[in-house]
Amino acid sequence: MKRVFVFGFLMVFCLVSTGFVSAQDDIKKHPACKYCGMDRQKFAHSRFFVENEDATTEGTCSIHCAAIDFALNIDKTPKLMQVGDYSTRNLVDAEKAYWVLGGNKPGVMTKRAKWAFAKKEDAEKFMAESGGSVITFEQAFKAAYEDMYADTKMIQERRKMRKMQQKK
Repeated sequence: MKRVFVFGFLMVFCLVSTGFVSAQDDIKKHPACKYCGMDRQKFAHSRFFVENEDATTEGTCSIHCAAIDFALNIDKTPKLMQVGDYSTRNLVDAEKAYWVLGGNKPGVMTKRAKWAFAKKEDAEKFMAESGGSVITFEQAFKAAYEDMYADTKMIQERRKMRKMQQKK
């Protein structure tokens, strides 16, 4: 009986640790966002990972940069889209996630935040603390496109200010 328990414990431990390693493989493949250069490990809570039907993959820092990639690669069809769960930093199915739009927490690469959660209760808890509204993936992606102009202007201004400060 003791052997069965120890063996079972070791199997569970191996499966959990292997799952964690494979969940982080996207960061090894794409350590930085190719559009803005941001560290995807640092922004694991907002990162986006896409596997296309042609087996190519792309990793971005956020839904903002994923929307750019999606528009630039219209001949590629996504087979799998995953996003970092805001609470756990693990990748979850972007289309099944509970998305929160807006609120008072600053977003990644955007003025109007778009956060994903694997669990509805986590999204609701976040909303109770920070505001916003629960939306679908399609609504979140549409919002990323709607916000693109203002977000790009904001990013350009921030980079301009950073360059000016570096020259001093």
